[in-house]
Amino acid sequence: MAKDTFLNRKLTLNSKGKLIDLSTPAVMAILNITPDSFYQKSRVNTIDEALKSTEKFINEGAKFIDIGAYSSRPGAIDVSLEEELKRLIPIVEAISKEFSILISIDTFRAKVAEESIHAGAHLINDISAGSLDEAMFETIAKLQIPYIIMHMKGTPQTMQQDPTYENVTAEVLTYFTEKLSSLKKLGVKDIIIDPGFGFAKTISHNYELLQQMQSLTTFELPMLVGFSRKSMITKVLNIKNEDALNGTTILNTIALQKGASILRVHDVKAAIECINLSEKIKFP
Repeated sequence: MAKDTFLNRKLTLNSKGKLIDLSTPAVMAILNITPDSFYQKSRVNTIDEALKSTEKFINEGAKFIDIGAYSSRPGAIDVSLEEELKRLIPIVEAISKEFSILISIDTFRAKVAEESIHAGAHLINDISAGSLDEAMFETIAKLQIPYIIMHMKGTPQTMQQDPTYENVTAEVLTYFTEKLSSLKKLGVKDIIIDPGFGFAKTISHNYELLQQMQSLTTFELPMLVGFSRKSMITKVLNIKNEDALNGTTILNTIALQKGASILRVHDVKAAIECINLSEKIKFP
């Protein structure tokens, strides 16, 4: 798809008066403060480990760091609000104090979102797009910070229990149309959409959605994708997630061709190289 197809999209976001330019695709590094995230090497347990990982991500070229204290892998154990805050806030404060990187918070809870923003974070990444906490949309409107909305059905505990669609892409489009309408009525201006690869979708659903992903550019908004080492790679190739970097890079490249603005990854260096090379090509 020709790059000029995407020229009308909103590619500048505002977070606390700081402008975020996405005219060139960017990398969001994953930092999990959880004991059970699916990729073991992404987990950290202490502030010192979090700072070391963040420094590495920055040196490799990450624009964002996405910090999560609630694992959203299929079948993940539920974590209390108090535990999520206990894990998250000290690390957000430490990273915010030490580095200038943009901090995204991976949470579906409005209270966690608000406290994290006050602690130094810049944007919220909500896997449920407000479906798991009815206070989230109003909280985002009050905070006036960028908001990532992802497509998912159910919860992390139930989402992979026989997900069904008549047409997955059409249903994702309808889902975002409804969510965006609600957000815009509340005055939320800076929104990023995430198709939700691996969330409430079979392998076939994931690849059908990827094949038609360019249709989501109709919203004229930045688009985030997250394929990194997921089962849509490992199950197809019959490999472990430790061996899924090459597959991740291939899917990231395809997503860039179809309009992705942010690659959410475990491996920053490889994703930066993917962007740098893809930017040299004018896709037909």
